[in-house]
Amino acid sequence: MVVSNAEIASIFTQLADLLEIRGEDPFRTRAYRNAARTIGNLGKDLSKMVEEGEDISKLPTIGERIAAKIKEIVETGRLAKLEYLKHDFPPHLLDILTVEGIGPKRAKILYQELHIDSLDALKQAAESHRISKLKGFSEGLEQKILHATLLAKKEGKRFLYAVIEPHALALEHYLKAYKGAEQVTVAGSFRRRKETVGDLDVLTTSKDPAKLINYFVAYPAVKEIVSHGNTRSTVILKNDLQVDLRCVKEESYGAALHYFTGSKSHNIAIRVMAKEQGMKVNEYGLFKDEKKIAGATETEMYEGVGLRYIEPELRESRGEHTAARQNRLPKLIEEDQIRGDLHMHTHYSDGHNNIKEMALAAKKREYGYIAITDHSKHMSIVHGMDEKRAMEQMEEIDRLNEELKGITILKSVELDILEDGSLALPDSVLKEMDFVVAAVHDHFSLTQKMQTKRILRALENPYVKILAHPTGRLIGEREPYKINMKQLYKGIMDNGCFLEINAQPKRLDLNDIYAKRAKEAGVRFTISTDAHNAASLDYMRYGVYQARRGWLEEKDVINTLSLSALKKVLKR
Repeated sequence: MVVSNAEIASIFTQLADLLEIRGEDPFRTRAYRNAARTIGNLGKDLSKMVEEGEDISKLPTIGERIAAKIKEIVETGRLAKLEYLKHDFPPHLLDILTVEGIGPKRAKILYQELHIDSLDALKQAAESHRISKLKGFSEGLEQKILHATLLAKKEGKRFLYAVIEPHALALEHYLKAYKGAEQVTVAGSFRRRKETVGDLDVLTTSKDPAKLINYFVAYPAVKEIVSHGNTRSTVILKNDLQVDLRCVKEESYGAALHYFTGSKSHNIAIRVMAKEQGMKVNEYGLFKDEKKIAGATETEMYEGVGLRYIEPELRESRGEHTAARQNRLPKLIEEDQIRGDLHMHTHYSDGHNNIKEMALAAKKREYGYIAITDHSKHMSIVHGMDEKRAMEQMEEIDRLNEELKGITILKSVELDILEDGSLALPDSVLKEMDFVVAAVHDHFSLTQKMQTKRILRALENPYVKILAHPTGRLIGEREPYKINMKQLYKGIMDNGCFLEINAQPKRLDLNDIYAKRAKEAGVRFTISTDAHNAASLDYMRYGVYQARRGWLEEKDVINTLSLSALKKVLKR
């Protein structure tokens, strides 16, 4: 059974939330929150550390008591203390904490004063204007809460790709270990690498499907067996993820893989194309006058209707059929083409490692360069840098560049764009840097006109080169701020700047649609991890997946360039 760091962190966050709602010792609550933050940013697999007997109590903010709880979670998939505590509260109370603007303190007031214990109850209370009558809750906050409940309900029960990935890979490994399994592929939205996944569709081939199905339902992480047939089965895992497994005939594997990978709209277009050519296509193959002419592989399925093979990430009915017919499909970017990471944090702001540790971790990934981009002082909650500390950091970078071989550290900053579009550090400091990464961290509710004007003004600064997480969204938690994207693309081009694809699993910002449109407008990109510790440099693959969904190629991403070529494009 696999328990990801994200799930372990979530358990400690839930424990802290319920303890705070109940009014328990704030020091204990804070300890669990600090542990959740450490685990969420750790990057290194805690389950593997426990399995290999590492002393996790030595990790920052962990200690022996929390380490014991982590071990319990890894070994059982649950924390008895949290399960016991949940019995004192309604089953859906924690759901309201997913709504932007509601933390444990406000949740406690809403629960005690209005008996709000679910998203539905929260929505009804906001619609009837009962929330704004409470002390500390304004009409503006009430409307914000109402809007956020609608967002949460729209998202439904979906999981971040990065949360599901270890479960999908562990299950795939488990099935491939069975001698009777010939082919195993996790299909569906997971294979298309969508930013969220609702469930898993697994396709297999075997000469004895019934035995393979029996092996599947015996998977240790299974909580409930929904159906158990001879060629297919559905189970619910202990993390509430539904998995559907189908065992198909080898001669139909490609057709089934195409069908169950989707998307639905992509498949419909293929069926229409087949029909226009006097053929029909389904999950069993491609047929002409009842004769099967393709089905064993996806490539022959596409060739059968006159198309080149289309990568799963592109199968969203956004022009891929026409591009395949006209031999214009992009050669999608690969992770091994990335030569450096241009957005990360250290001890100088809210990072967990020092500059040297981040540089050495990047060197292990065979990067030739990194940029250190700690927060500017405007972000007081993360101890951002003022002018003095920014200069001190640049001096340290100079020393390290003399000391370290095989890796170059670039001087930068994640600079706050203030409400009026001015910047949080003066040009006298910015001119000493290699380039500046600008970002919006507040005033998300500005009108589209004001937000667009604000960002465009910041891009006019001669030292700003990259706009970080350009729309400010947090998946399932915070919608993008309003901005005129066409004007943004033009501002990026006019000022010789670049858009970031932020690889943080909760951000993945830009989204795939905006990335494709920006590329069509001539914009170029960076793919950066926004790492807050050395291990989180591994997030790069999620940014690459997002870039692939946006049709990006190596030439579209500037951190695929050599250091000398990169420095040229970063100059104004």
